[in-house]
Amino acid sequence: MTLPDFVNDPAFNVGLALAVGMLAQALARHLRIPGIVLLLAAGVLLGPDLLGIVRPDSLGDGLPMLVGFAVAVILFEGGMNLNLRRLRREALSIRRLATWGAIVTAVGGALAARILLDWSWTLSALFGTLVIVTGPTVINPLLRRIRVNSNLATVLEAEGVLVDAIGAIVAIVALEVALSPSGESLALGSWHLLSRLGFGAVLGLVTGLLLALLLRSEHWVPEGLENVFTLSIALAIYQLSNGLLEESGIVTVTAAGLAVGNVKTRALSDLKEFKEQLTMLLIGMLFVLLAADVRMEEVRALGWRGAATVAVLMLLVRPLNILAGTWGSGLPLRDKAFLAWLAPRGIVAAAVSSLFANELDHAGIAGGSQLRALVFLVIAVTVLVQGLTGGWVARLLGVRRPSNRGLVVLGASPLGLALGRLLRSADKQVVFLDSNPQASRLAEEAGFRVFFGNALAEGVLLRADLDGRAGAIALTPNEELNLLFARQAREEYKVPVVQVALTSQGGAASREIVHGIGARVLFGRPRNLPRWSERLARGAVVVVRRRRTSKAAFDITEPAQSRNHPKNYVLPLTREADDGAHSAIDDRSEFRQGDIVHFAVLDDHDLEADTWLTQQGWEAIAEPAGAGGDDPLSPTARTADAAAGPGSPPARRPGS
Repeated sequence: MTLPDFVNDPAFNVGLALAVGMLAQALARHLRIPGIVLLLAAGVLLGPDLLGIVRPDSLGDGLPMLVGFAVAVILFEGGMNLNLRRLRREALSIRRLATWGAIVTAVGGALAARILLDWSWTLSALFGTLVIVTGPTVINPLLRRIRVNSNLATVLEAEGVLVDAIGAIVAIVALEVALSPSGESLALGSWHLLSRLGFGAVLGLVTGLLLALLLRSEHWVPEGLENVFTLSIALAIYQLSNGLLEESGIVTVTAAGLAVGNVKTRALSDLKEFKEQLTMLLIGMLFVLLAADVRMEEVRALGWRGAATVAVLMLLVRPLNILAGTWGSGLPLRDKAFLAWLAPRGIVAAAVSSLFANELDHAGIAGGSQLRALVFLVIAVTVLVQGLTGGWVARLLGVRRPSNRGLVVLGASPLGLALGRLLRSADKQVVFLDSNPQASRLAEEAGFRVFFGNALAEGVLLRADLDGRAGAIALTPNEELNLLFARQAREEYKVPVVQVALTSQGGAASREIVHGIGARVLFGRPRNLPRWSERLARGAVVVVRRRRTSKAAFDITEPAQSRNHPKNYVLPLTREADDGAHSAIDDRSEFRQGDIVHFAVLDDHDLEADTWLTQQGWEAIAEPAGAGGDDPLSPTARTADAAAGPGSPPARRPGS
């Protein structure tokens, strides 16, 4: 088939690779499979071996430059996502995996290639260094889908990012030694490795901290320019580092990303989202181009020996890596078993192997194409096999983190405790976040688990396992705090249902703002939260249980027409549906005939409220047998300090 001339245009190839890469990843999301599987398939299908539409050779020397810029962004984003608190908790395992584990993989990979493929020691050693790395671009999406225990996820994420940078430097130094084989070059190789790692780490950390300081103030970086400003600096320091010390840029951008991601700035969440989307775009482009650059005949020529080499790498070398890297770490055996299974290779291995193939060909050393083909076989098999079986293995080993486990309530006020008791009576797990010691102590006395501290602090949210919760409720008198917490819960921790309480005290928040962050308005509309908490603390509120008898709509989102309207004396708390669902009421709640709702009613207006509820189609019903054991208005709730709130300074830890 004759193809038009523009398929040889470099711009066309880059544009097509970008589009195909995103289409493949979007389809992979729908199919719930690792995106790299479809990216590799698309590259092979569109490459010169089959359709011949994507032609990486048309880019010439532009391909390595494009790969370099993309890898810089990818590793910068990977560094940003590493949390120092988590890294410190698993520091021993991470440090050993990046040293002893990497050595085991390099030696094991080299021996496998030497014995099974009968390659030269030089080519075998290069293969061993290339497969040191695992891929954060593959690991992180897998972890989001599999949701393993947090300590296990931290080890895998850190190994993917840090070993990627270290492994790439080790591989490049090994290539330099291979191209200049002598005792002197071998001795210099060790110095080059340490100098690049040290120089890159120092330059990256210093630059990253300076960048983070600039991002903290609108005076230096105007609002709206934070993302592109950071991107430009990351690319610049990558090239600057490479210019000052060849191939040190990979470590530099990783360290810079680590520094920026662990300093609180006004644009950090937006920056992480921007970098994540940009990384997806670049990963798609690179895998399509690099997969198209591999000849399938070279992969097939590896035969059963190539497949056996990959099997040895997965089933023998990786477990030995984990054994050496986690010795004495205290990790449970099941965690070690999962680590031993999951080690997919990613974009850095693909990019560096393509560089090696070109460099070896230019130096007249045979085997560069076979080396690249074997690395791509490793990538394809590890991603396909481990990616598709990772969830099953995690379930088998019992290392999956439970998801949709109960609710987190921000604010252990009397109103929050009353709502929590009602939800707990429906067998829902409810935990509280609060920074007020007295309110927290009362919540503990009521049998709730309380996470004490600043609810916006990442450490507190991690301890509360926010990303494993089915819902989050922001119920403090501080609207701004409620919105900030809700935004974090939705955007960073992907909590499915987030409900935000708004006050009727002239706050700046609105229903549109709440909906804009993907949350819902608790109780249907703004309420006078301090008044309800104060009345609950004094025991001046009754909770009634009503069944819906009318088929007509019941609107709780519109305010009453007058201050003394009975609607203002009633606060809808929870809804029990016919299907057994039990939830806090918000502005998305729909009331159907047969639904049961708990209403809080001001006791000095109970007759007016009772009449109004009856007129609206709600009949009074008794509490079911045994419900009195979790009275929302128990003495603990009645004596709660009405003035206590999450914004109060913590005096001491509750229960201390």
